Amino acid sequence: MPTRMRFTIWRPLATAVVTLLAAALLTPAAAQATPRESRPVYSYDNAVREAVWVDTGLDGDDDGKPDRVAVDIVRPGEPAAQGRKVPVIMDASPYYSCCGRGNESQRKTYDANGDVVQMPLFYDNYFVPRGYAFVGVDLAGTNRSDGCVDVGGRSDVQSAKAVVDWLNGRAKAYTTRTGATTAKATWTNGRTGMIGKSWDGTIANGVAATGVKGLKTIVPISAISSWYDYYFAQGAPLYDSGPDWLSDYVDSPAARAKCAAVQRRLVDEAPRTGDRTGLWTERDYVKDASKVKASVFLVHGMQDLNVRTKHLGQWWDALAKNGVERKIWLSQTGHVDPFDFRRTAWVDTLHRWFDHELLGYDNGIDREPMADVERHPDQWVTSTVWPPRGTQTTTLRPSTGVQPGVGALGLRKGEGTAAFTDDPGLDETDWAAQIDTPTPAKAGFVTGPLTRDLRVSGSSKVTVTATPTTATAHLTAVLVDLGPDTVRDYGASGEGIATLTDRTCWGASTAGDSACFKETKARTADVTATVVSRGWADLGTYADPGKGVPLTPGKAYTITLDLAATDHVVPKGHRLALIVAGTDKDLIDPPADTPTLTLDLSRTSARVPLVGGAKAFTAATSGSAVSSTPGSTPGSASGSDAAPLDGVQAAHTPYRIP
Repeated sequence: MPTRMRFTIWRPLATAVVTLLAAALLTPAAAQATPRESRPVYSYDNAVREAVWVDTGLDGDDDGKPDRVAVDIVRPGEPAAQGRKVPVIMDASPYYSCCGRGNESQRKTYDANGDVVQMPLFYDNYFVPRGYAFVGVDLAGTNRSDGCVDVGGRSDVQSAKAVVDWLNGRAKAYTTRTGATTAKATWTNGRTGMIGKSWDGTIANGVAATGVKGLKTIVPISAISSWYDYYFAQGAPLYDSGPDWLSDYVDSPAARAKCAAVQRRLVDEAPRTGDRTGLWTERDYVKDASKVKASVFLVHGMQDLNVRTKHLGQWWDALAKNGVERKIWLSQTGHVDPFDFRRTAWVDTLHRWFDHELLGYDNGIDREPMADVERHPDQWVTSTVWPPRGTQTTTLRPSTGVQPGVGALGLRKGEGTAAFTDDPGLDETDWAAQIDTPTPAKAGFVTGPLTRDLRVSGSSKVTVTATPTTATAHLTAVLVDLGPDTVRDYGASGEGIATLTDRTCWGASTAGDSACFKETKARTADVTATVVSRGWADLGTYADPGKGVPLTPGKAYTITLDLAATDHVVPKGHRLALIVAGTDKDLIDPPADTPTLTLDLSRTSARVPLVGGAKAFTAATSGSAVSSTPGSTPGSASGSDAAPLDGVQAAHTPYRIP
């Protein structure tokens, strides 16, 4: 189990010695004056705005010259004038010119000298007056950078790592894209924190996995931890295109003209069969988690069907195994930035996180709960550690039920079989809506109404033994909370938020860079079932998750599906369901055939992380009513009971852009 976070408060050695001597001489009141929060004491109007081009040491576009990546900098002018150095907050992105950042799709803009005027998002507006530099890096092949986009590979990661190296005096930069005049980062102490949503946060993961010195913390939001798992789920295709589509989408015009070889590799080495290749190994950051030295503050939407929470779960577990200091927020949203679902708390928490990690302030954030979880729209609970203490993997087993075609879910080993025929026109919400009715497209297994709340926290696995009628077959396994609730409408536009017209301001503004952003509110839906976690696989990968083979009709195969990480309370009175089916419409592509699969229930099971383990499951399904404090959940601070409502949460059509 994860242990409570412990942080090392950073101070330069000389400063630490002076502080100790001063503490012995100062009165108690004076000693308590040590800063706990950075304040906006520097001028944003007069901030230094400059650009440099950092040599990556690569030649991705094969033009015979090392690639240089553009680095736009906004930093307070006063510290450098006073001989003091500042830390850096950095967002390395492919989106600064092609697509924009944030809920309002902001792009970089420049003045006549080529210096940045508008830096997207609020980070520079808020943190530069507080004594931080903000650095926006154009990934290789995008905007004003040389090179080629290779979608999470060496070029992408090196684009940002080289900048961290430059900030720490280990790499070269130039004042222009092609000139010979060098630029040194004399204004920074090299202490860097990376932040970003989606692809940007993915690059933060990748750079941290290199173990680069000077990177002290990362804040990956809805980020990828392994690019194979973005495109495939154990061989089952999640999208109808590969990384070449993404590369072409964000490439600058100059890169498109030079990067045909990179594009070809992204096609040839990422086969649509779903077989793992060296290309995917290069883009797997989880395997290098032991190199991570930076602390990690993860944020993810539990209903993110773009960058699914498998990325979160496997990365979190690997970091925990290697003792990395970490913190986590889990929302009910889809692919949404916390600035747009919990703005005030987010800015305050991020501020204190960077103050602690980059300035060394003892502000108490290391002594706060590790996890914040959105239990209902805008209602949050906390856990001292995550998953909570007492969470145990519990094996749940499907069995035939009283009604033919409607199975049961419990602790005892089942017998018999259940069959379904793949129907690519149906999805997980269709199956859940028909859970109490025998239907040909799914096998469903359900507990009785719970007598206590039951909390699922972490990543599940479902093992099935299935006999197909065809040479190809895809599988879906989902855990479902059956019962009425109000949830964030992650399947609608905004993925759980609605954008308003009023604006609030977060930092200082200039004529060309406003710190004021449109407010949002939760967009909710009334549902009768909530998908808690999901996973997919190509049955042909039963022997090797990295390579699929044709199946022999009539032969039984055993395979284990990895389900996405979650934290969900199935309330008293609701039921927990396990559904096994074929194609999950709009979430995986169908197989070449239309198979019927027969499950051997004696060799099918789900290993689910339950707070309280098997004892909690037994107590919740015992049939003897147990008093429950309204809203209480195991291992959490608070919650609320839901009123009876209608409807089933709509499925979400996935994006192509992380």
